[in-house]
Amino acid sequence: MANRKKIKFGALIHGVGGNISAWRHPEIPADASVNLEFYKKQAQTAEAGLFDLLFIADGLYITEKSIPHFLNRFEPVTILSALAAVTRRIGLVGTLSTSYSEPFTVARQFGSLDHISGGRAGWNVVTSPLEGSARNYSKTDHPTHDERYQIAEEYLEVTRGLWDSWEDDAFVRDKEAGVFFEPSKMHRLNHKGRYFSVEGPLNIARSKQGHPVIFQAGSSESGKNLAAKSADAVFTGHESIEEAKAFYRDVKGRAAAYGRSPDEIAILPGIGPIIGRTEEEAERKYEELANLVSIDKALDYLGRFFEHHDFSQYPLDEPFPELGDLGSNSFRSGTDKIKRTAKEQGLTLRQVALRSATPRGEFVGTPEKIADLLQRWHEEEAADGFIVHSAFPSGLTDFVELVVPILQERGLYRTEYESDTLRGNLGLPIPENRYTAANRKVTS
Repeated sequence: MANRKKIKFGALIHGVGGNISAWRHPEIPADASVNLEFYKKQAQTAEAGLFDLLFIADGLYITEKSIPHFLNRFEPVTILSALAAVTRRIGLVGTLSTSYSEPFTVARQFGSLDHISGGRAGWNVVTSPLEGSARNYSKTDHPTHDERYQIAEEYLEVTRGLWDSWEDDAFVRDKEAGVFFEPSKMHRLNHKGRYFSVEGPLNIARSKQGHPVIFQAGSSESGKNLAAKSADAVFTGHESIEEAKAFYRDVKGRAAAYGRSPDEIAILPGIGPIIGRTEEEAERKYEELANLVSIDKALDYLGRFFEHHDFSQYPLDEPFPELGDLGSNSFRSGTDKIKRTAKEQGLTLRQVALRSATPRGEFVGTPEKIADLLQRWHEEEAADGFIVHSAFPSGLTDFVELVVPILQERGLYRTEYESDTLRGNLGLPIPENRYTAANRKVTS
């Protein structure tokens, strides 16, 4: 038991929530998505539970039908910088798009967060699925799904190169000799590629963890390839352990094909546990949430995944409509799954919309049931850990106070932090500076 790999946990802090109507619940502050005190409390609860990381999601396009949380919320790097000041050990992972930003700026932002937090920064690399994002960035067209991932691959190459601009001992800061840095240990990237031309060097050095940890959240074929090649961790989502195990084997196998050890990439499915001291209490909590969502709001939520398609035009209680390729250039893996499941199970539009708006999932029940499920998923190689998102503010507290002790008693979860960096707690190596490595090879 002592040698068993421990389960990893992240906490998705989502303001008033990813559910389209959860903000109406009496427990949730209606301004939670822009409430610093709310974020601080959630962050400190997760750190008290020895979670590996906080995770802040993001998006770049809204409409009147968007999830309320998306309409008025903090930008990830900004809020994570504030949370760095009120936490000590927990990692700080934020979403930022490679389709609508520049590598130099993003490398600098996350490099700064890494220094501010003492080596706890992580970047969730996304390619922005919503086509409307282009219109907010002076673009006429949203890149195709496959091209977005081609851009992301080169983007990551550039960003990692910029993070190596300075060797770790470049800044000598010798006041007596008047030497601030060693010029031979500053390096220009001079990248000229298909999408980016970046000279460098970056105007911030590496942190104590070398590079921020790279997360990736796409589950399409292109997304899985990018994750296997470049990511340190994958945030994914699955409805069953069988589906999760297949994804786990797939991505780990792809990583091995790229010459990486499967242990170098952590697979972290998202879960939304609803915990009750009895099964009846847990079910009551779920029903409270589900009953907040009207069918009109559920249709709006569903439409977001399909390029804001208007589902109100179809009969509610007839089979889910044929949509062809609609959604393939946005949330491709998600929309493919919705269409496939609806067809296989013979679901109506009403059923699909309500299921999508308030997914039930396995993780509803007593603390013991939740712990049993987490243990099974972990031991059967469906997950290396989990990103926990709760519909209620008290849900994270319930998880920390009721589920974590059970996992600790079973030897499945840490009883103290192993490190003060995100890489250290995830068990990831510090990437060696490429120029230091090259010099060592030349002199050996």
